[in-house]
Amino acid sequence: MTDAAKVMLGETPLSRIGLGTNRLTNTPDHVGFIREAVSAGVSLIDTAHVYAGRESEATIGAALSSAPEGCVVATKGGFGRRKGRPKVLSAQIEASLRRLRTDSIDLYYLHRVDRWTPLEKSLAVIDEYRERGAIRYVGVSNVTVEQIERARQVAPIAAVQNHYNLAEREHEDVVDYCAANGIVFVPYFPLRADGGSTAAEIAERHGATPAQIALAWLLRRSPTMLPIPGTLSLAHLRHNLDAAEIELSGEEFESLR
Repeated sequence: MTDAAKVMLGETPLSRIGLGTNRLTNTPDHVGFIREAVSAGVSLIDTAHVYAGRESEATIGAALSSAPEGCVVATKGGFGRRKGRPKVLSAQIEASLRRLRTDSIDLYYLHRVDRWTPLEKSLAVIDEYRERGAIRYVGVSNVTVEQIERARQVAPIAAVQNHYNLAEREHEDVVDYCAANGIVFVPYFPLRADGGSTAAEIAERHGATPAQIALAWLLRRSPTMLPIPGTLSLAHLRHNLDAAEIELSGEEFESLR
Protein backbone atom coordinates (compact mmCIF):
# COMPACT_ATOMS: atom_id res chain seq x y z
CA MET A 1 0.00 0.00 0.00
CA THR A 2 1.52 3.33 -1.08
CA ASP A 3 1.30 6.50 0.98
CA ALA A 4 -1.17 7.94 -1.55
CA ALA A 5 -3.41 4.90 -1.16
CA LYS A 6 -3.78 5.07 2.61
CA VAL A 7 -4.85 7.39 5.38
CA MET A 8 -3.85 7.21 9.04
CA LEU A 9 -6.47 6.70 11.72
CA GLY A 10 -4.29 7.49 14.70
CA GLU A 11 -1.48 4.98 14.25
CA THR A 12 -3.54 2.66 12.04
CA PRO A 13 -3.08 2.82 8.23
CA LEU A 14 -6.30 2.37 6.25
CA SER A 15 -6.99 1.99 2.55
CA ARG A 16 -8.69 5.08 1.11
CA ILE A 17 -12.05 3.48 0.27
CA GLY A 18 -14.19 1.92 3.02
CA LEU A 19 -17.56 0.18 3.10
CA GLY A 20 -20.88 1.52 4.37
CA THR A 21 -23.32 -1.09 5.70
CA ASN A 22 -26.64 0.62 6.42
CA ARG A 23 -28.50 -2.05 4.40
CA LEU A 24 -26.63 -5.08 5.74
CA THR A 25 -28.87 -7.80 7.18
CA ASN A 26 -27.94 -10.87 9.17
CA THR A 27 -28.06 -13.53 6.48
CA PRO A 28 -25.43 -16.11 5.47
CA ASP A 29 -24.94 -14.28 2.14
CA HIS A 30 -24.24 -10.98 3.86
CA VAL A 31 -21.93 -12.58 6.42
CA GLY A 32 -19.99 -14.05 3.50
CA PHE A 33 -19.98 -10.69 1.73
CA ILE A 34 -18.29 -8.97 4.68
CA ARG A 35 -15.56 -11.60 4.74
CA GLU A 36 -15.06 -11.22 0.99
CA ALA A 37 -14.94 -7.43 1.34
CA VAL A 38 -12.06 -7.66 3.81
CA SER A 39 -10.25 -10.13 1.55
CA ALA A 40 -10.72 -7.70 -1.36
CA GLY A 41 -8.88 -4.97 0.55
CA VAL A 42 -11.47 -3.05 2.59
CA SER A 43 -9.90 -1.95 5.86
CA LEU A 44 -12.72 0.26 7.23
CA ILE A 45 -16.23 -1.12 7.68
CA ASP A 46 -18.78 1.44 8.87
CA THR A 47 -21.96 0.61 10.75
CA ALA A 48 -24.18 2.04 13.51
CA HIS A 49 -26.43 0.99 16.37
CA VAL A 50 -29.52 1.85 14.31
CA TYR A 51 -28.56 0.38 10.93
CA ALA A 52 -30.89 -2.26 9.45
CA GLY A 53 -32.79 -2.68 12.69
CA ARG A 54 -29.50 -3.43 14.48
CA GLU A 55 -28.80 -6.33 12.09
CA SER A 56 -25.82 -4.59 10.47
CA GLU A 57 -23.69 -4.78 13.62
CA ALA A 58 -24.75 -8.38 14.27
CA THR A 59 -23.80 -9.39 10.71
CA ILE A 60 -20.36 -7.82 11.02
CA GLY A 61 -19.90 -9.49 14.39
CA ALA A 62 -20.76 -12.87 12.90
CA ALA A 63 -18.38 -12.34 9.99
CA LEU A 64 -15.46 -10.85 11.89
CA SER A 65 -15.75 -12.22 15.41
CA SER A 66 -11.98 -12.37 15.31
CA ALA A 67 -11.24 -9.26 13.26
CA PRO A 68 -8.43 -9.62 10.73
CA GLU A 69 -5.37 -7.50 11.41
CA GLY A 70 -5.72 -4.09 9.76
CA CYS A 71 -9.53 -4.22 9.51
CA VAL A 72 -11.19 -1.41 11.48
CA VAL A 73 -14.88 -1.64 12.36
CA ALA A 74 -16.52 1.71 13.11
CA THR A 75 -19.92 2.05 14.72
CA LYS A 76 -22.04 4.89 16.07
CA GLY A 77 -24.52 5.62 18.83
CA GLY A 78 -26.66 8.49 20.04
CA PHE A 79 -28.90 9.01 17.01
CA GLY A 80 -32.31 10.48 17.75
CA ARG A 81 -34.21 12.58 20.27
CA ARG A 82 -32.56 12.42 23.71
CA LYS A 83 -30.32 9.55 22.61
CA GLY A 84 -27.19 11.46 23.60
CA ARG A 85 -27.93 11.09 27.30
CA PRO A 86 -25.13 9.29 29.18
CA LYS A 87 -27.28 6.32 30.27
CA VAL A 88 -28.64 5.80 26.76
CA LEU A 89 -25.21 6.03 25.15
CA SER A 90 -23.69 3.65 27.66
CA ALA A 91 -26.42 1.09 26.98
CA GLN A 92 -25.92 1.44 23.22
CA ILE A 93 -22.15 1.00 23.52
CA GLU A 94 -22.66 -2.15 25.58
CA ALA A 95 -25.12 -3.47 23.00
CA SER A 96 -22.70 -2.72 20.15
CA LEU A 97 -19.90 -4.56 21.94
CA ARG A 98 -22.15 -7.63 22.23
CA ARG A 99 -23.40 -7.55 18.65
CA LEU A 100 -19.92 -6.98 17.23
CA ARG A 101 -18.62 -9.83 19.44
CA THR A 102 -15.66 -7.81 20.64
CA ASP A 103 -14.13 -6.46 23.81
CA SER A 104 -13.02 -3.27 22.08
CA ILE A 105 -14.68 -1.23 19.32
CA ASP A 106 -12.07 0.15 16.91
CA LEU A 107 -13.81 3.47 16.21
CA TYR A 108 -16.93 4.79 17.93
CA TYR A 109 -18.74 7.95 16.81
CA LEU A 110 -21.30 10.10 18.52
CA HIS A 111 -23.82 9.71 15.70
CA ARG A 112 -25.49 13.08 16.11
CA VAL A 113 -25.29 15.87 18.67
CA ASP A 114 -28.40 15.66 20.86
CA ARG A 115 -29.97 19.10 21.18
CA TRP A 116 -31.24 18.14 24.66
CA THR A 117 -27.85 16.94 25.94
CA PRO A 118 -24.63 18.96 25.99
CA LEU A 119 -22.09 17.58 23.53
CA GLU A 120 -19.54 17.43 26.33
CA LYS A 121 -21.70 15.08 28.43
CA SER A 122 -22.23 12.69 25.53
CA LEU A 123 -18.54 12.63 24.60
CA ALA A 124 -17.48 12.14 28.22
CA VAL A 125 -19.28 8.78 28.30
CA ILE A 126 -17.63 7.62 25.08
CA ASP A 127 -14.24 8.75 26.37
CA GLU A 128 -14.73 6.76 29.57
CA TYR A 129 -15.02 3.62 27.44
CA ARG A 130 -11.89 4.68 25.53
CA GLU A 131 -9.95 5.09 28.76
CA ARG A 132 -10.93 1.60 29.92
CA GLY A 133 -9.96 0.11 26.54
CA ALA A 134 -13.45 -0.76 25.28
CA ILE A 135 -13.15 1.85 22.52
CA ARG A 136 -9.90 2.53 20.66
CA TYR A 137 -10.66 5.70 18.70
CA VAL A 138 -13.39 8.33 19.15
CA GLY A 139 -15.24 10.10 16.35
CA VAL A 140 -18.08 12.57 15.89
CA SER A 141 -20.68 12.74 13.12
CA ASN A 142 -22.93 15.42 11.63
CA VAL A 143 -20.92 18.23 13.21
CA THR A 144 -19.60 21.74 12.57
CA VAL A 145 -16.04 22.93 13.09
CA GLU A 146 -17.11 24.60 16.33
CA GLN A 147 -18.55 21.31 17.60
CA ILE A 148 -15.40 19.41 16.64
CA GLU A 149 -13.30 21.88 18.62
CA ARG A 150 -15.56 21.45 21.64
CA ALA A 151 -15.39 17.68 21.27
CA ARG A 152 -11.57 17.78 21.19
CA GLN A 153 -11.62 19.40 24.63
CA VAL A 154 -13.25 16.22 25.95
CA ALA A 155 -11.68 13.39 23.94
CA PRO A 156 -9.05 12.89 21.24
CA ILE A 157 -11.08 12.99 18.01
CA ALA A 158 -9.68 10.70 15.34
CA ALA A 159 -12.47 10.85 12.74
CA VAL A 160 -15.39 12.99 11.60
CA GLN A 161 -18.27 11.66 9.49
CA ASN A 162 -20.46 14.17 7.65
CA HIS A 163 -22.59 14.24 4.50
CA TYR A 164 -20.33 15.28 1.62
CA ASN A 165 -20.03 14.55 -2.10
CA LEU A 166 -19.75 16.32 -5.46
CA ALA A 167 -23.11 18.02 -4.99
CA GLU A 168 -23.38 18.25 -1.19
CA ARG A 169 -20.67 20.74 -0.21
CA GLU A 170 -21.97 22.33 2.98
CA HIS A 171 -19.06 21.04 5.04
CA GLU A 172 -16.10 22.38 3.01
CA ASP A 173 -14.74 24.03 6.16
CA VAL A 174 -14.97 20.76 8.08
CA VAL A 175 -13.06 18.92 5.33
CA ASP A 176 -10.29 21.53 5.47
CA TYR A 177 -10.22 21.57 9.27
CA CYS A 178 -9.84 17.79 9.41
CA ALA A 179 -7.03 17.82 6.84
CA ALA A 180 -5.17 20.54 8.76
CA ASN A 181 -5.47 18.62 12.03
CA GLY A 182 -4.79 15.07 10.83
CA ILE A 183 -8.38 13.93 11.45
CA VAL A 184 -9.88 11.36 9.08
CA PHE A 185 -12.87 12.81 7.23
CA VAL A 186 -15.42 10.13 6.31
CA PRO A 187 -18.04 11.42 3.85
CA TYR A 188 -21.27 9.45 3.92
CA PHE A 189 -23.44 9.16 0.79
CA PRO A 190 -20.32 9.86 -1.31
CA LEU A 191 -22.04 8.68 -4.48
CA ARG A 192 -25.35 10.53 -4.19
CA ALA A 193 -24.02 12.78 -7.00
CA ASP A 194 -22.14 11.47 -10.04
CA GLY A 195 -20.89 14.73 -11.55
CA GLY A 196 -23.18 14.72 -14.59
CA SER A 197 -21.83 15.06 -18.12
CA THR A 198 -18.48 16.44 -16.95
CA ALA A 199 -17.77 13.35 -14.87
CA ALA A 200 -18.99 11.13 -17.70
CA GLU A 201 -16.48 12.72 -20.11
CA ILE A 202 -13.65 12.35 -17.61
CA ALA A 203 -14.66 8.76 -16.93
CA GLU A 204 -14.48 7.94 -20.64
CA ARG A 205 -10.93 9.31 -20.82
CA HIS A 206 -9.86 7.17 -17.87
CA GLY A 207 -11.75 4.05 -18.89
CA ALA A 208 -13.71 4.35 -15.67
CA THR A 209 -17.27 4.91 -14.49
CA PRO A 210 -18.71 8.26 -13.32
CA ALA A 211 -19.04 6.78 -9.82
CA GLN A 212 -15.33 5.97 -9.80
CA ILE A 213 -14.56 9.53 -10.89
CA ALA A 214 -16.74 10.89 -8.08
CA LEU A 215 -14.73 8.83 -5.59
CA ALA A 216 -11.41 9.83 -7.17
CA TRP A 217 -12.43 13.47 -6.86
CA LEU A 218 -13.13 13.01 -3.16
CA LEU A 219 -9.73 11.40 -2.61
CA ARG A 220 -7.99 14.28 -4.34
CA ARG A 221 -10.06 16.84 -2.42
CA SER A 222 -8.34 16.00 0.89
CA PRO A 223 -5.46 13.75 1.98
CA THR A 224 -7.49 12.60 5.01
CA MET A 225 -10.65 11.76 3.02
CA LEU A 226 -11.98 8.19 3.34
CA PRO A 227 -15.33 7.65 1.57
CA ILE A 228 -17.58 4.76 2.62
CA PRO A 229 -19.82 3.93 -0.36
CA GLY A 230 -22.42 1.36 0.58
CA THR A 231 -22.97 -1.75 -1.50
CA LEU A 232 -24.01 -5.38 -1.12
CA SER A 233 -22.33 -6.39 -4.38
CA LEU A 234 -18.76 -7.67 -4.45
CA ALA A 235 -18.40 -6.49 -8.06
CA HIS A 236 -19.47 -2.95 -7.12
CA LEU A 237 -17.18 -3.05 -4.11
CA ARG A 238 -14.19 -3.88 -6.31
CA HIS A 239 -15.10 -1.06 -8.71
CA ASN A 240 -15.18 1.32 -5.74
CA LEU A 241 -11.78 0.13 -4.51
CA ASP A 242 -10.31 0.57 -8.00
CA ALA A 243 -11.21 4.27 -7.85
CA ALA A 244 -8.24 4.78 -5.53
CA GLU A 245 -5.95 4.08 -8.49
CA ILE A 246 -7.42 6.88 -10.65
CA GLU A 247 -5.33 10.06 -10.74
CA LEU A 248 -7.29 13.10 -11.87
CA SER A 249 -5.40 15.98 -13.46
CA GLY A 250 -5.62 19.39 -11.87
CA GLU A 251 -7.86 20.53 -14.72
CA GLU A 252 -10.20 17.55 -14.28
CA PHE A 253 -10.42 18.13 -10.54
CA GLU A 254 -11.23 21.81 -10.94
CA SER A 255 -13.81 21.17 -13.67
CA LEU A 256 -15.74 19.01 -11.20
CA ARG A 257 -15.17 21.35 -8.29
